[in-house]
Amino acid sequence: MLRKSDIPRAATGRAAIRRTAVRRVVIRRTLAAAAVLAVTAGCTAQAATSRPAADAKPGSTAPAPDAASTPTPSASDPGTPSAKPGKSATTAEPEVLMASGTKSERVRELQARLAQIGWFDDTPTGTYGPVTVASVKGFQGKRGLPTTGDTDTVTWQKLLAMTKQPTRDELTGKAVNKPTAKLDPRCRTGRVMCVSKTTRTLSWVIDGKVQSTMDVRFGSQYTPTREGTFSVFHKSRHHVSSIYHTPMPYAMFFSGGQAVHYSADFAARGYNGASHGCVNVRNEGKIASLFAQVRQGDRVVIYW
Repeated sequence: MLRKSDIPRAATGRAAIRRTAVRRVVIRRTLAAAAVLAVTAGCTAQAATSRPAADAKPGSTAPAPDAASTPTPSASDPGTPSAKPGKSATTAEPEVLMASGTKSERVRELQARLAQIGWFDDTPTGTYGPVTVASVKGFQGKRGLPTTGDTDTVTWQKLLAMTKQPTRDELTGKAVNKPTAKLDPRCRTGRVMCVSKTTRTLSWVIDGKVQSTMDVRFGSQYTPTREGTFSVFHKSRHHVSSIYHTPMPYAMFFSGGQAVHYSADFAARGYNGASHGCVNVRNEGKIASLFAQVRQGDRVVIYW
């Protein structure tokens, strides 16, 4: 039982308890308001156990960058590197535009363009058959492209860069207009059989002027036709190979057993075959005329 002297003291204690409770409520409300303010300002609390930054000293804890002070990269920021359009982490395979079995006018154009550089010997039909597959494979192989036989975007763009828009006569097989081979500087003086491996043509040139041009075929990767500057050292109208026992009409030898000569196989099979290193000509009339004009000592220049 309280004595009268204890009543003021108890009242004072209850008042102190109420004041303490009020202070706690005020503190909680103040902290809550501060937390709301921090969130709206973009700040985040950092845990004391956050991982040290890469350049922090061992045993120290480096605070993570403040979200509000770290700029967010934007497309308009010139100092921020961005990925190039169309690029991805993995390189996409070229799109196949035409392949075996395709029938279209674009296939006809493909065949006519291949004919311009000597890779297609039939009349353009618009049908992507075995001959077209073989022609595309040959074209791809010579340019270091995957020899799939399919015409993908890379193959097509390469072919477009090397050829001209086919004429109506080319699309129907009535004519083939090959681009003029760019003469090597070594072919611009004197009498030269100028042989381009790029266009697969032989140009008979006298003092820089082209007298005639004809299709040619070269050796395979196992029996390559040599490149460089040579001289005709022997001519043989009815020559027969002593190694392969095959006819080499109108042979004009320029390097060991390699010669420019007519090839019946080239005339029949086109670029589906290859020589054993010689420069084959498939037009017998043109090689006969050339044979009559070339003299021993005339130069032969073979280049890409």
